[in-house]
Amino acid sequence: MSVKSLSKMSVKYPKVKSDNKQRVYIVFYINGKRYRLFNGRKINSNLYPNSHPVGKRFEVAQLLAAEVFKFITSGLSLQEPLKVINKSDLECFKLALDAKLQGEYSDKYKSMLRFVYDSFTSKLSNENIASNDVKSYLNHYALGVSYNTIKRHLSVLINEARNIGMNSNPMEGIKAKKTKAKLHKPYNDIRLILDEIKLFNNNLYLCCIMTYGCLLRPHREIRELKWSDFSDDLGYIHLSGNRNKSGKNRIVPVPTYVRDILVKGQPHHNIFTDTVRPLNEDYFKTLWSRFKRVSKLLEQNQTLYSFRHSGAIEIFKRTGSITKLWDIHL
Repeated sequence: MSVKSLSKMSVKYPKVKSDNKQRVYIVFYINGKRYRLFNGRKINSNLYPNSHPVGKRFEVAQLLAAEVFKFITSGLSLQEPLKVINKSDLECFKLALDAKLQGEYSDKYKSMLRFVYDSFTSKLSNENIASNDVKSYLNHYALGVSYNTIKRHLSVLINEARNIGMNSNPMEGIKAKKTKAKLHKPYNDIRLILDEIKLFNNNLYLCCIMTYGCLLRPHREIRELKWSDFSDDLGYIHLSGNRNKSGKNRIVPVPTYVRDILVKGQPHHNIFTDTVRPLNEDYFKTLWSRFKRVSKLLEQNQTLYSFRHSGAIEIFKRTGSITKLWDIHL
């Protein structure tokens, strides 16, 4: 396409947008055809916005938009052969890990991504990543749950690497293993089991009664709660998307029987430790294991999550509404 032909049409400045995965991209039109670029490979640019931390991506994308505009107004075409600045699969994979580690994710999630990256790359014989490399790596995990967990985290890194510039998709055609769902058997008499837990440990009691009454997940959502997450009257809990599994902002009501046992502390203090530091990640898991050994009421397949299931059943009994239950349970 010549400069003269470009002058006859309106070329608007490219726009920077983002998707629901916080990836940024450039959008522009030429002759009515819509183009979307996640990086600068097609214009011989070394800009890869999504290889940067989330907070930096928009700024780098704006630089890319400027380079794209300069490129298309100079008379060059995206369809013409270009000398592409190539990165090896392994380089893209490393940039993908760096990008994810800079994101607003839990330490546990980042640690798992780092583990998958280190264990996977240690088995590669060269800088290209092939489907057979992925299959060989995943086959080390015989159990379905472990296999699927590793596969899920590996997919995250490879998808990010493809956004950065990796051309192949070595995950294509690799399916998850079928696994049997773990049963969290609900409690028949919630008051009796909560009374037994209260005698055992106050922190575990508060965790269980909030899991039941607020339908929050115990091991992160409840464990990390701060007093600033509550409304002034302790009637509601506000959790941002990066603090819960669904990734959405949540506002959940706090029942009276939970509010009655709460003693509000400093805004940025954890509700269990009364300091800025939360309990360690395995605190409630370890405590529950100890309680199981001494409990006279627990039945097989009853777990911490059984309180959440029991609470959900109770809400459905009272409201008869799947919609209301779904809104709170997310």
